[in-house]
Amino acid sequence: MDGGATPAAGSGTSSAAMIKDPEIKYICGDCGIVNYLSARDPIRCRACGYRIMYKARTKRLIQFEARDCADAGLDAWLH
Repeated sequence: MDGGATPAAGSGTSSAAMIKDPEIKYICGDCGIVNYLSARDPIRCRACGYRIMYKARTKRLIQFEARDCADAGLDAWLH
């Protein structure tokens, strides 16, 4: 048996270990500084320590489909 045929356990890097939590953009409710927080970070402004943070709005286009109540059969509920 040659020792080079099988790799040692733990020598390879998995793709799951390399992926870190995505950081989301939050705005402080007190001082207005932009903070980037991941899922495990405490909800606290890094500049002033305030605990109320607002999630920044996405730049991606979001489209909702609105239906008429008569089309959905819900007009009886409204009258």
